[in-house]
Amino acid sequence: MHATYRATIRGSSFICCASPNLCSSEIRRFSHKEPCEDLTRYVNILTTKLGKGSTEEETLQFLSNDKACDAIPLSQNLVHRLLCRYKDDWKSALVVFKWAGSRSSFKHSPELYDMMVDILGKMKVMDRLRYFLEEMCEGSLVTLNTVAKVMRRFVGAGQWQDAVRIFDGLQTLGLEKDTESMNLLLDAMCKERFVEQAREIFFELKQHIAPNAHTFNIFIHGWCIVQRVDEAHWTIQEMKGYGFRPCVISYSTIIQCYCEEGNFSKVYELLDEMQALGCSPNVVTYTIIMCALTKAEKIDEALEVAERMRSAGCRPDTLFYNSFIYTLGRAGRVDDATYVFMEAMPRAGIAPNSSTYNSMISMFCHYAQEKRAFEMLKEMVDLGICKPDAQTFHPLIKSCFRTGKIDSLLNDILNDMINKHHIGLDLSTYTLLIHGLCRADRCKWAFSLFEEMIDQDIMPRYRTCRLLLAEVKQKNMYQAAVKIEHLMKKLQKHKSPICVLTLPCTSS
Repeated sequence: MHATYRATIRGSSFICCASPNLCSSEIRRFSHKEPCEDLTRYVNILTTKLGKGSTEEETLQFLSNDKACDAIPLSQNLVHRLLCRYKDDWKSALVVFKWAGSRSSFKHSPELYDMMVDILGKMKVMDRLRYFLEEMCEGSLVTLNTVAKVMRRFVGAGQWQDAVRIFDGLQTLGLEKDTESMNLLLDAMCKERFVEQAREIFFELKQHIAPNAHTFNIFIHGWCIVQRVDEAHWTIQEMKGYGFRPCVISYSTIIQCYCEEGNFSKVYELLDEMQALGCSPNVVTYTIIMCALTKAEKIDEALEVAERMRSAGCRPDTLFYNSFIYTLGRAGRVDDATYVFMEAMPRAGIAPNSSTYNSMISMFCHYAQEKRAFEMLKEMVDLGICKPDAQTFHPLIKSCFRTGKIDSLLNDILNDMINKHHIGLDLSTYTLLIHGLCRADRCKWAFSLFEEMIDQDIMPRYRTCRLLLAEVKQKNMYQAAVKIEHLMKKLQKHKSPICVLTLPCTSS
């Protein structure tokens, strides 16, 4: 199969359109662009200053009175960069947002408000999110995009009734209760597994708001999330009853559900049904199947998907190539994966993204080819097509623990993450570091990272606490043990109180 695939790629007439000068998505969003080195310098200055205060008020006061901060020319782009930097540290993000808003020469854009709303919702700081919404309402800054983010975050926090209340108050915000906004609500609920409640709401709303094909695809997806595939099939019939034709999205969603169940005979049955109905599978369909087969350790069968897709005349995209590279890596075919990355993708005109590089770096690290992994990271940074993220560095961090290069290399990697690439340590990264350091007998370092997490309001997992507790006890670090045990009790007992949404401007 490999020889056939390589010959196919080499005979392709696709023109390479990948460009090393592509801008990153976060820079494209804003029309004003400062030189990258200036942005980096300003971010570094503010990052240093943010650690000066022990409370939110103290830090805000410090920034407001600091001459170096006052001299920084604020822009939408700079604040966006800072909010990205502190997306997992809502307190620092909020200080940055308030400080920027206090400058007379600066006014937050609706996009920055939406970012701050999303950060607060992601960290489940629902009371702060409520105050932010009130402020946005007063400034007429709430858009349908804001509503989508807020409803999703409230539903994600288990407070779907508040999301419904927001929908009910849309007209007081100058927004319409129509098919689009209804779909946003239903989508938020279905994605968070409140499918039955979403159906009840739909039965009430459909008397006044007409559904569209997307409405039914939302429910097909929702039923598949809760693994009730029979209801998903029934929804397809309901969809036809409303005069809508099921599309490749409808079928691909059910195929994904069967893939997750490992029921590949049903997957192939649906593929045949799609072809019979003239609804050809697309690249997303094939990517779903390849990923599932790889996860099920059916590597040869997964690799055959590439040939099946080629025979169907379906053109691959970046996500498919990412899956193909990953599958080849799992098969131990490192050179073939490298060929796809270096030759096939450019010839097909497909530019890599962060996940592509992450897959290559992870593969090289897995096969103890760390030098090639670091070369891949350097290429990623130098070309600038996409930026490294936390996942980029995880395989490199694991390699440090595996090879024992903790003192010589791990510090350099973390320094590059934070200071060079402005990537904040998230829960996954802290967990990886603490577990690795415990196994490497670096208990004090692990505990210092544990305290750093707590200071940033990033709660460690219970098993991380348990592992670290055993290590500090073995090292007779009694004060550390007391702190960890105290937090473990809180993790066991603490449950976030339900935040009742009471926005004056959205009350019915």
